[in-house]
Amino acid sequence: MSIQVRELTHIYSEGLPYQSKALDSVSFDVSDKEFFGIIGHTGSGKSTLLQHLNGLLKPKSGSITINGMDITGGNIAMKEVRRKVGLVFQYPEYQLFEENVYKDVAFGPLNLGFSAEEADGLVREAIELVGLDFAKVSERSPFELSGGQKRRAAIAGVISMKPEVLILDEPTAGLDPKTHGDILRMIDDIHMRTGNITILVSHNMGDIANHCERVLALRNGAALMFGSAHEVFSRKDELAASGLDIPPVMDFMLKLKEGGLSVKTDIFDIGEAASEIARALSRGVRT
Repeated sequence: MSIQVRELTHIYSEGLPYQSKALDSVSFDVSDKEFFGIIGHTGSGKSTLLQHLNGLLKPKSGSITINGMDITGGNIAMKEVRRKVGLVFQYPEYQLFEENVYKDVAFGPLNLGFSAEEADGLVREAIELVGLDFAKVSERSPFELSGGQKRRAAIAGVISMKPEVLILDEPTAGLDPKTHGDILRMIDDIHMRTGNITILVSHNMGDIANHCERVLALRNGAALMFGSAHEVFSRKDELAASGLDIPPVMDFMLKLKEGGLSVKTDIFDIGEAASEIARALSRGVRT
């Protein structure tokens, strides 16, 4: 499984006085089983790009090829695209609607043509994958669940369709710190257990740095930079000029180095940072 995006361009309200170019010749690749990140300031084109990857929008020009299938072609059945690519919108719990969790999670597989027996197996697997107890939640109304449980149930409704590509748009938005961490650990677990491509969109640079192998940064609909997390976040000044931060841990390490402590700065993880600071202090090395 792989994704190739080539020269993707999208124009809203084309031909009208208020037309706007939301994507401008964006190109990038996502490899098999990769955990991939997309960042960008509000209005940079992130949501528009995601909707193209799921076939919800058609480009003005350019192409998207998923595992050899050009989903921007005119003869592609959208049901086949949705089988391959699952999109979890921001605040997905707002889309819960069925009378119980089981029916909500089963909605997607049944509409894709799975039999009731097949859907049952997919529902059970998805609910367990998101860390919910099937016996305890399947017959409950989704509206009786806690905020974190609702988010998990909504994500289960997408992964029950067995997508080979899972796209998550700000999956931790609006959550308290504990639930934020729990949801990210759940996403990591799903990625490892399913072996799918996972694409994470987030304003939290720490989350992107700690989870994503490569990162695409967008600015005004165009690709600002594309590379490994270390490559992208090493370009602090360029990111800042586009209204983007670097991961908090990396920023802290840079400040320590500027203050005279000889530490590595390309660190995203708190534990690794603590070990590096302890090492530097024990040696008493100053720059």
